[in-house]
Amino acid sequence: MDFEKIRRKVLDFIDERDWKQFHNPKDLATAISIEASELEELFLWKSQEQSYEIWRNDLRVKEEFADIFNYMISFAEQCWIDIENEVLAKLEKNCKKYPIEKAKWRCDKYTEL
Repeated sequence: MDFEKIRRKVLDFIDERDWKQFHNPKDLATAISIEASELEELFLWKSQEQSYEIWRNDLRVKEEFADIFNYMISFAEQCWIDIENEVLAKLEKNCKKYPIEKAKWRCDKYTEL
């Protein structure tokens, strides 16, 4: 994956339409939440087995994922978030909260391990 290419395309898309004026942290956070809810809605009231069928066969799953990802890129840009740095820092923090020897095969919150 060439993340910088994707990032540049998303930002160019926004710039070409002069949409930056609408992309403030509040509205971008709201857009992310709405798109995530649209993704959730595709799976609402479905069994775990049905959820696998949905993601395999319903193109809307990929489209909603892409919407969320695009808004996340825009949010990071607007809020000066270094995506690589923050994701890696959070993974490091989670490694300490969820050590393999305690967390493997468990889905408990770190305070319950």
